[in-house]
Amino acid sequence: MFSWFKRDPVKTLRKQYSAKLEEAMQAQRNGDIRSYAMLSEEAAALWAQLETLEKAAAES
Repeated sequence: MFSWFKRDPVKTLRKQYSAKLEEAMQAQRNGDIRSYAMLSEEAAALWAQLETLEKAAAES
């Protein structure tokens, strides 16, 4: 009945993924390659979670 109040987990993960990529880009521009690599790895982990959620949503 109140399903429209629930947050979409795919949408929130996409926002987090975009934010991590933005942070990684800024780190790379500032010359901080170590932080860039760490943030890129975190973004890749978010992308993997996003793919599994989208696959599960498509199957149901």
